[in-house]
Amino acid sequence: MGAVREALDALRLADHHCHGTVTADLDRPAFEALITEGGTWPGVSTFDSPVGLAVRRHCAPVLDLPRHASADDYLARRLDLGWREVRRRFLRGSGTGVFCVDTGFAPEALTTPSEIAEAAGGRAYEVVRLEAVAESLPASGVDPDGYGEAFRQAALEAVRRPGVVAVKSVAAYRTGFDLDPARPPDAEVTAAARRWLGRGGRFDDPVLMRHLLWTAVDLGLPLQLHTGFGDGDLRLDRADPTHLTDWLRLTAGTIPVLLLHCWPFQRQAAYLAAVFERVHLDVGLTLHHVGPARAGAVLAEALEITPFRKLLYSSDAYGVPEFHHLGALAFRQGLAELLQQRVDADELAPADALRIARWTGRENALRIYGLAADD
Repeated sequence: MGAVREALDALRLADHHCHGTVTADLDRPAFEALITEGGTWPGVSTFDSPVGLAVRRHCAPVLDLPRHASADDYLARRLDLGWREVRRRFLRGSGTGVFCVDTGFAPEALTTPSEIAEAAGGRAYEVVRLEAVAESLPASGVDPDGYGEAFRQAALEAVRRPGVVAVKSVAAYRTGFDLDPARPPDAEVTAAARRWLGRGGRFDDPVLMRHLLWTAVDLGLPLQLHTGFGDGDLRLDRADPTHLTDWLRLTAGTIPVLLLHCWPFQRQAAYLAAVFERVHLDVGLTLHHVGPARAGAVLAEALEITPFRKLLYSSDAYGVPEFHHLGALAFRQGLAELLQQRVDADELAPADALRIARWTGRENALRIYGLAADD
């Protein structure tokens, strides 16, 4: 094992974007549904995919099973241990000390940030999903004329909660990024609110989404934006972060913008991080889905032109704690291989490789979110 891998293995990671895990034991259908961004279909097991193979190879030993244990043996062992012990093992085993937790998507009961911190022996903070704030307003009886200010006030109250360090938008899912980049006038916001409140349901009005993104700028906190890879609710071509170029020009010099996940647009995201001062990126979610064997290839493309102070680590773990473990393992292994190759080719000094490892695995996130070290 090289010096870079040893340093990364010893580093307490800062996971700048993740979610909670389910608070129940899982049978096979439930587990398989949680380890895919797609659906589950008759005759097709999600264990027979790169992420399924990675679970059997890299997660089985954490549960005291041999590498490549069968899916049936793996799931039986999970049930024997119980979900609390499974969660503890994977969160502790991830070597993560700081978690920024998106609490805005919870179709099932999930662990809270404080529960994640306790299980991991680290510290956890909250990321507020702004679409969830907007979707809470109709029940309050807000009228169209008052929507714009009501949303601003609700967002402000949400980010004032103790432990909140950032906001997030899933505009990529709801409208895509090919929006008019300008801040919408109040009259347009009122008209759009009248349409949306009149029909109810999903928050997907383009004008209201623009208002949401500009409200995020006004809040002054780092803004996380889902880009690229996601589930079947997404139009991938509209989730290309380069659609944000004009908006990023208009908002330059304001808040940090964190481009999440990015695959297959990691090169496009790298371009934006290279030319806009406050744009950063990660390839979380991607790494455990491609598996540790391909993590280095994705990271290599993300780092072709990205300044080293602009790449962050995230797992985007959701539902199963295996993804906290797999995300961390894939990041450590992939980045170590990439940096060690450059050291061996004399393209990078060993001291620089260690510095880049610390920055991307931990220190960039602590700096951008204004967080204290956990150790």
